[in-house]
Amino acid sequence: MPNWTRTFVQYIDAVNYRIGRFAMYLLFVLMGVMLWSSFARSALTPAIWTDETGQFLLLGYFMLGGAYSLQLDSAVRMDLFYSRWSDRTKALVDVITIIALIFYLGVLLYGAVESTAYAIEYGEKRRGLWQPYMWPVKVVMCVGIVMMILQCTSIFFKDLAKLRGEDLS
Repeated sequence: MPNWTRTFVQYIDAVNYRIGRFAMYLLFVLMGVMLWSSFARSALTPAIWTDETGQFLLLGYFMLGGAYSLQLDSAVRMDLFYSRWSDRTKALVDVITIIALIFYLGVLLYGAVESTAYAIEYGEKRRGLWQPYMWPVKVVMCVGIVMMILQCTSIFFKDLAKLRGEDLS
């Protein structure tokens, strides 16, 4: 494989590793927000921002952690036949399925960019009492999808290298 491929794989894996590790800590922030929400509802007046903030943090956790999950190969896989296959057969099947995943993520990114552009242009707010702007969450969603596409491309190159008898890891 060319040197640029090896550099691309190493760079994308390093960036997604750091973003994924950051995303893990969003769960602690989410727990703090939900704890505050419980405390405020029982002891004080209920905070109107906690429900949406919790939902936004959870979305950030899932979207930013998706590429990290792919990198660690911890995504759910139908393992009826896969575990019995050789490494080269697994790599061949993964090359085919990762192309389908990249296509799906591309369509998802197209919709996310359109939605984000709409939210920025019209100042879209969420319905409810607090009415936060939606564009920050949609930007995080777009970043998460882009990072998943890049990680899938990295996985694609790794699997191609396996088919050629090389190792890019």
